[in-house]
Amino acid sequence: MVDEAKVREAVKLLLEGIGEDPEREGLKETPDRIARMYTELMAGYDADVATHLSRTFSAEGKEMVLEKDIVFYSMCEHHMMPFFGKAHIAYIPKGKVVGLSKLARTVEAFARRLQIQERMTDQIADAIMKELDPEGVIVMIEAEHLCMTMRGVKKPGSVTTTVVTKGVFKDNERLENLFFKLLNRASSDKTIVDF
Repeated sequence: MVDEAKVREAVKLLLEGIGEDPEREGLKETPDRIARMYTELMAGYDADVATHLSRTFSAEGKEMVLEKDIVFYSMCEHHMMPFFGKAHIAYIPKGKVVGLSKLARTVEAFARRLQIQERMTDQIADAIMKELDPEGVIVMIEAEHLCMTMRGVKKPGSVTTTVVTKGVFKDNERLENLFFKLLNRASSDKTIVDF
């Protein structure tokens, strides 16, 4: 839970530290605005991923379920600057599937906290494996990091890609290739393919 009073005080100190006057007209409300913003941006600390993934439905067969282009925004823990992009998740169910919005909520739960992309990718895959107990899962995240494009090396448009495979995706090159082939197809957000 975000302590808004501490955030307000920290923002006032930051404004003073960069040579601004926290009492000038344009900045008077800034500490309060930022405190409210951080309550929203860091809501993932209070999210229970198990709750999102607990609503399942029976499903026969072992078809790949792919949800792609899940847009997310997160904050880099190294510079507290945004990184944003898309997550793609595929899993092979073992008798049950989860509502599609729950996959997006799982991404949100991990994105809305101070993060690094590599850990976030792994956390999403681990949560799906733990809560859904599928045959396997693959998670791919593509993101642009403002800490790299706005400062430092200043390379706008650079995209970082991370991939985590678990279960049957780990040792099945055909499944992994199918996942990447489906990502490159223009289709709806949900694709089901029998393998």
